[in-house]
Amino acid sequence: MAVAETTSTKPAHREALLKAIASERRIQILEWLKDPVAHFPTQVHGDPLVDGACNQFIAEKLGVSQPAASRHLKVLADAGLIIPTPRKGWTYYRRDEASIDALKRQLQEL
Repeated sequence: MAVAETTSTKPAHREALLKAIASERRIQILEWLKDPVAHFPTQVHGDPLVDGACNQFIAEKLGVSQPAASRHLKVLADAGLIIPTPRKGWTYYRRDEASIDALKRQLQEL
């Protein structure tokens, strides 16, 4: 009996995941988002534990322009590793722990 391909095992999704973790900056973003309270300033809107960190704070901490940070965040979001939450004109990002755990398991199986 053939095993059905899940979204996370389809070649296109696997490629997106590998692309997402192929950048040291994107890995750094994922590390910071483990504990947004410790790594980012207090936010006016959005709870860092519920919504994550504001895209502006991520760009500033990375030391890159807003468009450059947005590209990194889009790659992570497209791979399903982070979840964007729009709030009051800003976008907040948090880790998708289930997707990250699935990625870790896949990498261990290689």
